[in-house]
Amino acid sequence: MISKQKSSPQTNFFFYLEDTLNKNHPLFILSNRIDWQLFEDAFAPLYCTNNGRPAKPIRLMVGLLILKHLRNVSDESVVEQWTENLYYQYFCGLQQFSTDSPCASSDLTHFRKRIGEAGIELIFKESIRINGKDSDDSDVSVDTTVQEKNITFPTDSKLHKKIIKKCLDISKKESITLRQTYTRTLKKLSVDQRFRNHPKNKGKARKADRKVKTIAGRLVRELQRHLGESSIYQRFFDLFARLLAQKRNSKSKVYSLHEPDVVCISKGKEHKKFEFANKVSVVITRKTGVLLGALGFRNEFDGHTLQPALEQVEKLTGKAPKTAAVDRGYRGNIKIGETSILIPKPFNDKKQTQYEQKKLRKAHKQRAAIEPIIGHLKTDHRLGRNFYKGIVGDNINILLAAAAFNFKRMMNKWKLSISQFLNIIIFQIILVENKFAKSYPTQNIEKLKIGGC
Repeated sequence: MISKQKSSPQTNFFFYLEDTLNKNHPLFILSNRIDWQLFEDAFAPLYCTNNGRPAKPIRLMVGLLILKHLRNVSDESVVEQWTENLYYQYFCGLQQFSTDSPCASSDLTHFRKRIGEAGIELIFKESIRINGKDSDDSDVSVDTTVQEKNITFPTDSKLHKKIIKKCLDISKKESITLRQTYTRTLKKLSVDQRFRNHPKNKGKARKADRKVKTIAGRLVRELQRHLGESSIYQRFFDLFARLLAQKRNSKSKVYSLHEPDVVCISKGKEHKKFEFANKVSVVITRKTGVLLGALGFRNEFDGHTLQPALEQVEKLTGKAPKTAAVDRGYRGNIKIGETSILIPKPFNDKKQTQYEQKKLRKAHKQRAAIEPIIGHLKTDHRLGRNFYKGIVGDNINILLAAAAFNFKRMMNKWKLSISQFLNIIIFQIILVENKFAKSYPTQNIEKLKIGGC
């Protein structure tokens, strides 16, 4: 049930957070710039009005999601820090300091599922609006990157052992007596698999790998016989069978049991040849660096991601970009809708003037500014490793990271403007002191200081 707003009377003159906090703090300014009523109107229909336990305030939950990616912390950490930070509480709509925990960390998971991708996209749209005129640019730059999933590096022996462990857990939960659990056998096989890099142990390790795979298949088939085809674990058995049947050159391979939708992506990096994740398309304004688009894909060719990315920009901003600067990975695209695609290639001196060549060269130099922005998204706003589950979790993490980057950009801008203002004041004070020192002899100034003036 949706919560009702409470009005509490002021009990002390300095009790309200608005009266005690620094009004020049970037988080204080941001809390007053965001249109919180927009989220109230959009998410209120998702709650029941007259039934069930009252829910947490919508502003509180949206604020915690923004703060989580803004400060690059987990669900548990942002809830814990909220009770210690006055600015966090004011940002989430509180007027008085509270020592109670705002919610359980699992409530954030339920709230993300409740509002879905559409609700997270609304937060991202608001972050674009916060940037004002800086987001109003007809020229954009587009690039793709990889968002890694929170899984271990996959190997066949690891996955087969996980199948065995999962089967033993199911048998214990359903009180099924297996013919053999292979506990001691697996310990001996693990020793043989451990030193596979030694020349004398390679054959023994390969033989142990085959034996572990055989044991995994036996346990899966035995459980299927006991539980039948209509059991609640049938989707697990189908996944196990798919994993046991795959080979080195198989397509649509399974790399994780808890994240079966993860794909293997090779971007040609020397230090990281393969990444197990999904692809992300990022669109920024060329002059100011505001994120206008962030969209998730599986492992499509970069050129096929361009049209959906530009459609998202038009959906969020209300207009299509005039030009989009990309790298050679997008080859094959010249124009999409009303947007001209600029791809680096040798200049045609017969068709292009010196001015046009200079303009294109400048556009491609400016496109390189998207690389550090992607780096900030990964290191500062949780795009480097995604802990959310499934394809929906991939898309939600991308949008929240992009929204946090836009909010952070404006916070840094406000912080810079305040420091510049203080520098101007200090500079003016120094000028006044210098003029005062020049207009009076040194002896008179010393007398004034001794007299207490």
